[in-house]
Amino acid sequence: MNALFAELAAITGPEHVLTDPDVVAGYATDWTRRFSGPARCVVRPGQAAQIGAVLLACARHGVPVVPQGGNTGLVGGGVPAAPGGAGAVVLSTRRLRRLDPVDTLSGQVTAGAGVTIADLRTHAARAGLEYGVDLAARDSATVGGTIATNAGGIQTIRYGPTRAQLLGLEAVLADGSVISRLGGLQADNTGYDLTQLLAGSEGTLGVITAARLRLWPAEPTTLTVLAGVPGIEAAAALAAEIRALLPRVRAAEYFEAPGLALVRAHTGLPAPLGREHPAYLLVDAAATDDETERIVVLAPVQEAAVAMDAQARAGLWAYRERHTESISAAGIPHKLDVALPLGRLAAFRAELDEVIAKADARAIVFGHIGAGNLHVNVLGPDPGDDGVDDAVLRLAAEHGGTISAEHGIGRAKAAVLHLSRSAAEIEAMRAVKSAFDPAGLLNPGVLFLPRGDGPPGDPPALGGLSVPQTP
Repeated sequence: MNALFAELAAITGPEHVLTDPDVVAGYATDWTRRFSGPARCVVRPGQAAQIGAVLLACARHGVPVVPQGGNTGLVGGGVPAAPGGAGAVVLSTRRLRRLDPVDTLSGQVTAGAGVTIADLRTHAARAGLEYGVDLAARDSATVGGTIATNAGGIQTIRYGPTRAQLLGLEAVLADGSVISRLGGLQADNTGYDLTQLLAGSEGTLGVITAARLRLWPAEPTTLTVLAGVPGIEAAAALAAEIRALLPRVRAAEYFEAPGLALVRAHTGLPAPLGREHPAYLLVDAAATDDETERIVVLAPVQEAAVAMDAQARAGLWAYRERHTESISAAGIPHKLDVALPLGRLAAFRAELDEVIAKADARAIVFGHIGAGNLHVNVLGPDPGDDGVDDAVLRLAAEHGGTISAEHGIGRAKAAVLHLSRSAAEIEAMRAVKSAFDPAGLLNPGVLFLPRGDGPPGDPPALGGLSVPQTP
């Protein structure tokens, strides 16, 4: 591989080709610590033309490429495949930090793939506008990575997922060619919408380098409510009642007593309410004084914590946003991201306990209840044991849900894609993949199992990932 390394160094500069094993390891293992694979090196191009040259060089040497943003993914989609081959080249987009001035007339901005969501939101705020996507990993998650996975986040019920923010993309295809639609036209009916096709494609069709993004009028949150509820059915009902009274609800989040206990043990935070509850609903809204008065008289809200200044609201949000770090501190979690029709949430949650009990595990459940999106975090099973993953995802499908609401399919769920997509849909997606990337250079094994690795109707396992053993 010395010849390939020399070519890559000539393209990007030697300082942007990382080969030290200790450094490369940080790029080759995903955020959960469950998924990893061998990487020959990490290359960090600084512009689209360099990415095109990198892809062509890797193609000449027959080496697959794994595009990677902030490496905050949770399904193994941004790290190399399991051992068995010689390894891939990880192509990091973090140097693509272009951030143009905000176009206040159109309410748009062009941002490079390596810009973090936090920096983008700060940039928009300086112009009196807001980017619609926000998530707990905002300081590390990047524009390119969130587009590639169509991330949702805490404001999905107000602004929609990442796809709803996209007005155009620049991307490099597997043959090194560059497609660019960054003009920001909101009325353009000229053939296939490649921007929307690349969104959610998880690095399998091209490498996203920049995006033209929709911004929204700033809507400062003036009210945060944390209410204790008997369970998920009551939380969904209260969220619906609040949304009926408040037209500008920005977030409706759910978590449960075991998760709160874990957060408090990890962080030392005090109890948020006067007494403990089985579950909790956290709502953020932009509300007038009259609207606030209509909310605080609701019975569940009368015992709730209500915050109206930034510091107090941040204090309430800590109980929800620090779930992820607290779960990770407790072990290597199986992170399962599902969404269900709101009317099926309670039934799914009731049966979930049986599934978890059979696995001799414990589940920490939280999520974006306003969008029916639950994050099921399972602690206990060995990182390499996919049995509980398979059972939870099948349960979600049986209740009319999806096996991935916002984290993507990655490598982790490729074997069970059929639970959410028909055979015809999967074949159509494979055809798109083949047209864009006939040699299979980009992220092989993500979204689809290699042909022959299982029956098309019902592959039996979730495998294909390298999982470190529990220390």
